[in-house]
Amino acid sequence: MTTTRPNQILNIPNVLTMMRIAAIPLLATLLLSPSRDAGFWAAAVFAIASITDWLDGYLARRMGIVTVFGKFLDPIADKLIVMAAMIMILPFDRVPAWMVLVILGREIIITGLRGIASSEGIVIPASDLGKFKTIFQIVAILGLILHYDYSWFFGIAHPLLTVNMHHIGMFFLWIATVLTIWSGIDYLVRFIKVITR
Repeated sequence: MTTTRPNQILNIPNVLTMMRIAAIPLLATLLLSPSRDAGFWAAAVFAIASITDWLDGYLARRMGIVTVFGKFLDPIADKLIVMAAMIMILPFDRVPAWMVLVILGREIIITGLRGIASSEGIVIPASDLGKFKTIFQIVAILGLILHYDYSWFFGIAHPLLTVNMHHIGMFFLWIATVLTIWSGIDYLVRFIKVITR
């Protein structure tokens, strides 16, 4: 059984979460350049950070070391790295500004509502919608960071064997945007129901 430990800060899951936050300046620096090489390395950093997002939660539950600090920091780390990636690719016209506004606005609003609920001693757990939203955001951002055409068949340049990562990124971003709005409304409804009881 997993119990919440209020004071233990330096454990493996929390260190992974802090490493994810520490990766943000490196990600932002790599995304200053629109080049293919910089995009490849930025995608690698973002992908590794996204894996740690799953890994830190898994380890915390598996090792029975869920902490108040970790529960506070983990969602912040997730939002910071998503925000950093989307803001940094915005000047290169790889993502519509309104989509960035919707996604970031939702995260700010829900974080505020969570803070209000927490101050009342209420925990509103993340829904499956929110988890799917995060997965689609990660896949979309990876595609948008990579951006260019890539040939996956032994380097053979042929239109039928080439994948445009920007188009893939935008496809998943549309889904992520719909899920962002849907999960935001769902959380708001659940928040109102809980608070008005």
